[in-house]
Amino acid sequence: MKVQPGRIEAFLKKPDEGVRAVLVYGLDAGLVRERADRLAAGVVPDGGDPFRVSELAAADLAADPPRLADEAAALCLTGGRRVVRVRGADDRLGAVFQEFLSDPPGDALVVVEAGALAARSKLRAAFEGARRGAALACYVEEGAQLAAAVRAAFAERKVKAEDGAVRALAGLLGPDRLLLRGEVEKLALFAGEGRAVTAEDVMRCSADAAAGSLGEAIDACLAGDVPGTDRALARLMAEGETPVGTLRGLARHLMQLQTVHARLAAGEDIEGAVAAQRLFFKREAAFRRQLEAWRGARLARALDRTVEAELRCKETGAPDRTICERALLGLAAAAAA
Repeated sequence: MKVQPGRIEAFLKKPDEGVRAVLVYGLDAGLVRERADRLAAGVVPDGGDPFRVSELAAADLAADPPRLADEAAALCLTGGRRVVRVRGADDRLGAVFQEFLSDPPGDALVVVEAGALAARSKLRAAFEGARRGAALACYVEEGAQLAAAVRAAFAERKVKAEDGAVRALAGLLGPDRLLLRGEVEKLALFAGEGRAVTAEDVMRCSADAAAGSLGEAIDACLAGDVPGTDRALARLMAEGETPVGTLRGLARHLMQLQTVHARLAAGEDIEGAVAAQRLFFKREAAFRRQLEAWRGARLARALDRTVEAELRCKETGAPDRTICERALLGLAAAAAA
């Protein structure tokens, strides 16, 4: 089943009865994650419950397809329905989900996250053609849609924002839901109770949201600068950034590169495609160089490695900082080679 754009909100609040697996995909990684989180929370409000939530890496599932049915059929000792989450999915899993959706065992809800998928994608076809499955596309928000998303983020936190503040924040951050939510929370604290957020507040608090040590680490990594990546990561961790946050930032950036490549393939000129990303001006030159160096299968593998590293960071007892550093330094070494 294909969820039409006009039905997305209603579906997120109450998925159709009988749907056992939902594919959430698209170029906007932040929106993909946000909608996947909402679907999962509808079944298990506590996303960190180890008894009711199971996470599978796409690579592990591709290597061991029966594990999907095992996790979906597993019973929770503490009671309640379970959620199985699969991140970083691609067409390698098309046949796996086609078989699973033909007769899904158990009653768990399977929530699958993926990046951009072509119209002929095997993974999309498995969900769109299944009675027990649903495919939900996340398109990059622009213009009025993006402004509405910014206003909704402020309203969700019961914070008033002037129109100028909405326009300024949308222009600085672009269609990045994960970064947007973090900046709205910061602005809410800055403005305080009872005062509306202004455009000046946005420029004072968020103008460097796309720059800073995280941007330096990402740019050094994708440029193949191993020592520079190491130094930027050290500064980033000293500033209090988490390994998971770092990996998510890298994943969002890689998704932006995929977005521009998709626009170029559709015939758009490079000036318009890059401008649509609303990059911090100091990073635009580096971004253009990355477009030349990272494309196609190489870019897809880099995104897979980043998502899988984030999943490993969440495993019990995992040395998350080491995993994060190895992921970025490994990509930097590959770029240098």
